Amino acid sequence: MTDGPLILAIDQGTTSSRAIVFDAAGNAVATAQREFRQLFPHDGWVEHDPEEIWSTTLSVCKEAKRQAEAGGGKIATIGITNQRETTVVWDRVTGEPVYNAIVWQDRRTAGICESLRGRGAESDVTDRTGLLLDPYFSATKIAWILDNVDGARARAEAGALAFGTIDSFLLWRLTDGAVHATDASNAARTLLMNLGTGDWDPALLKLFDVPASLLPEIRDNASDFGVTGKLGGSLSIGGMAGDQQAATIGQACFSPGMVKSTYGTGCFTLMNTGAERVASNNRLLSTVAYRLDGKTTYALEGSIFVAGAAIQWLRDGLKLIGSAAETEALAKSVESTGGVYLVPAFVGLGAPWWDAEARGAIYGLTRDTSGAHIVRAALEAVCYQTNDLIQAMAADSGTEIDALRVDGGMVANDWMLQFLSGITGLPVERPMQSESTALGAAMLAGLQAGIWPDLEALGRMWGRDARFEPQMAASERDRLLAGWREAIERTLSQ
Repeated sequence: MTDGPLILAIDQGTTSSRAIVFDAAGNAVATAQREFRQLFPHDGWVEHDPEEIWSTTLSVCKEAKRQAEAGGGKIATIGITNQRETTVVWDRVTGEPVYNAIVWQDRRTAGICESLRGRGAESDVTDRTGLLLDPYFSATKIAWILDNVDGARARAEAGALAFGTIDSFLLWRLTDGAVHATDASNAARTLLMNLGTGDWDPALLKLFDVPASLLPEIRDNASDFGVTGKLGGSLSIGGMAGDQQAATIGQACFSPGMVKSTYGTGCFTLMNTGAERVASNNRLLSTVAYRLDGKTTYALEGSIFVAGAAIQWLRDGLKLIGSAAETEALAKSVESTGGVYLVPAFVGLGAPWWDAEARGAIYGLTRDTSGAHIVRAALEAVCYQTNDLIQAMAADSGTEIDALRVDGGMVANDWMLQFLSGITGLPVERPMQSESTALGAAMLAGLQAGIWPDLEALGRMWGRDARFEPQMAASERDRLLAGWREAIERTLSQ
């Protein structure tokens, strides 16, 4: 029997849809997950079927709710977290998408971004949004759909279409079209929200040629997002945040200078910078960490496009492993990579390089190179990229980082976390609750529902599972990082 209110967290990610039910102590009491197809119509293009996202989300919600209720629990409210920047445009009457969802990894609008950059638009865009001109973000994806789907732009200008990132699309479906809204953290990733005002920016709408009528209302992360009857009865939806901001909340990074890094399909590192928006001199992003009671807390963010996706590639593309769980033993089975470096730029390089045209490469192969060397090189690459971000954050913020809190599927690998600690020179902390992203969504919904009174109460829920201290010699660290920098320089497009 589960005592007290339960919260259903929807965690709609890049490769799967999950639902996790948490109790008031932050424990997961039920979970369900379903993968869905990844669509690659052309080189550098990545799409999802929005109907498949919706059907998998609905099915896992029903399954997790059934599990929780079988244990005697009762769902009090729902929180939503989502893959950010992924773009859907749909019909306001039928709810039918006009095109597949264009995924955050998609690079088809690189030429548009380059053209705008050539016109000198990037500095103004960065001043307004904290972001860079990159296909990663939503604005150019929206424009591409409007300009490449027959009749879409005319329908949009007539007010017949709606845009949303995945949070907004799911909310629309859950509420039968009654609520067209997003939250500040997701809105901040579109290239259309002014980071200073917290609202859509008319100059940016004009620059990217996006009609204002397409856009959802921007709300706080803990807010009244309506009710759904799709899961039986009537359930309130009280919290919403992009996945990396949700993980920041789930990791209780509520004080300036605290840093979390999430290792999923990609890797995303956020530093809380408090009430101050910190401008980056190292091509990091200034963004919203969360907005509560109308007050914005900001963050610096570094985005690595490929982390766990490289492990999927080892499994599905190269057939070097049967499952991700095998990577730890393989990495341990060799003393080093034998000089092999893998740069996983399959869809370009993210921060701090921002090279949309770069492509993946492996350097240092010899006849002695084995599958274990390549597997180890893939894990090391994730750590090298994280170190690039950490160094940039420390320089931008002028803050000494005390520790790195980590979460996501890859952090079950103790070997990787020990290497990460060594290469960054920081203690690495893994939480008791590894599902930080879903927990953050649940926390927001719980705040709105009054299950928890404030952030202080949420912070007390965080517990540490393991802490990895740096053990790598400085000379070894310097040698490995020099090899990584050389590999990056050889990979960057000319």
